[in-house]
Amino acid sequence: MGTDDLDLELAIDAAIEAALREDMPGGDITSDSVIPAGSRSEAYFLAKEDGVLAGLPVASRVFRKVDPSVIFIERFREGSAFRQSDKLARVKGPTVALLKGERTALNFLQRLCGVATVTRRFVEAVAGTKARILDTRKTTPGLRLLEKYAVRAAGGSNHRLGLSDMVLIKDNHLSLVGGVSEAVRRARAAVRPGVRVEVEAASLLQVREALAAGADMIMLDNMSLETMRQAVSLAAGRVPLEASGNMTLDRVRAVAETGVDFISVGALTHSAKAVDISLEFVS
Repeated sequence: MGTDDLDLELAIDAAIEAALREDMPGGDITSDSVIPAGSRSEAYFLAKEDGVLAGLPVASRVFRKVDPSVIFIERFREGSAFRQSDKLARVKGPTVALLKGERTALNFLQRLCGVATVTRRFVEAVAGTKARILDTRKTTPGLRLLEKYAVRAAGGSNHRLGLSDMVLIKDNHLSLVGGVSEAVRRARAAVRPGVRVEVEAASLLQVREALAAGADMIMLDNMSLETMRQAVSLAAGRVPLEASGNMTLDRVRAVAETGVDFISVGALTHSAKAVDISLEFVS
């Protein structure tokens, strides 16, 4: 298991444990009081609308945290599309355990499927161009690694995970430091070799300054399509260009056709609607 995989595993465990504590700090007083001891049940996760799958391993782990004897059987692969009325997975075990894990498992699964579903729409919208869809740091607090996992499952790519991963010099940094060249110089002097330095540019002048300063990547912030095309010509493939700002499904194809390498879309995570999924008991 690589470091990234281990980080994800730890993040999943921490998120599940926090969610279970939140949902039943004193147990499930309803199920514990009305369900006969020793009762066992089987249930399935039913899609109530179309979507793209992400999060079954998280849902499975919820039940294992509640009761290790629960059996979870996945029926769809992560990243696959599903349709309304599809049965995504089955779960078997002590009835009380299934009831205790139900809402927490569904909350994770519905949220991650929502992120994956939105991501797939953007990925499909730019198909045939060289542009790749990136996520952002506009994530649910405490769920960043899980939501970025859902982006990858749907064919998107991750930008930086956090502020420690790479240098991204944005407009607020530039206004405080005094300019692109000085900001890049300070960053290069302070960070270890190999750390990427990206600069946000709001104009072609700043694109030129970032290229001259030796930036590793340039973010084109809220530029018009024509200005982005000019930036692509100006960079001439020397560094990757990332388009950012006001990225909608209606606009993203035109942005990709300007020739940029990446398109960052905050909506993948900050505006994803949870997919409607239920847990239906069969016995």
